[in-house]
Amino acid sequence: MTHAFNYGTGCFEGIRGYWNAGENQMFLLQMRDHYQRLINSCKVIKINPGLTLDEMCNITRELVRKNGYQEDVYIRPLAYKAEIMIGLGLTNLKDDFAIYLAPFGEYLDVTKGIRCCISTWVRTDDNAIPSRAKITGGYVNSSLAKAEAKENGYAEAIMLTSDGHVCEGTGENIFLVRNGNLVTPPVSDNILEGITRKSVIHIAKEELGIQTIERHVDRTELFVADEVFLCGTGAQITPVIEIDRRPISAGKIGIVTEKIQRLYFEAVRGENPRYADWIEPAYPVLSKRG
Repeated sequence: MTHAFNYGTGCFEGIRGYWNAGENQMFLLQMRDHYQRLINSCKVIKINPGLTLDEMCNITRELVRKNGYQEDVYIRPLAYKAEIMIGLGLTNLKDDFAIYLAPFGEYLDVTKGIRCCISTWVRTDDNAIPSRAKITGGYVNSSLAKAEAKENGYAEAIMLTSDGHVCEGTGENIFLVRNGNLVTPPVSDNILEGITRKSVIHIAKEELGIQTIERHVDRTELFVADEVFLCGTGAQITPVIEIDRRPISAGKIGIVTEKIQRLYFEAVRGENPRYADWIEPAYPVLSKRG
């Protein structure tokens, strides 16, 4: 009878932990940014998780240490309506917080790239179920699109807005490479305000000197793009090599995508000191002196 289970009244985050064997360390990627977004999602759906941002981070570090995995993990915090009742609504209901983690590898094929289709399912509008917030019930929309894609032999679906503009994947933001720039839909086109999306924009500008243009993207622009890739905490940087049976970048991973992907993986695994502020060690940092 838990309200969240019956009505989808919860919100969640996904946080990656990257294991660095050389340093014997688990690096938690942009943890504070993820929890700030969770707090913002809670505002939309009127949930009080009962914890501060710092407390959420402390609990996460403790959970990682107690599990002791020496491999990449995925951390899933949830804030949800825990009231035991039948009936709709959000106010005057008990709220609760839960968190779990599990070993987690590649969500999509980041090495060879993936084939996508344009989904017949339309992304929900901000005035219906806002994609800006990671609301559990809202991901039925993504699940329908993902199932359609998989059943038709594709790895992922690309969803459109109700007015026909490119929105995002079922759980990833989307970028195009056109005329030497990155192009991505704006936050007003019913997309998740992605943390990895923000990281990609930063890497492209600071490392490669490539500007990102945020604007409406037409469906057919995907077919004529120089490169296309998806990004997200789970998907990381996933090249798209085909959309609706049309090859992208000659059906291979594009040069810009490959560069961004390489720089991203160096950053998240603690191999690039310029991005030390993106990651946080889960285990105590030991002195390297004998």
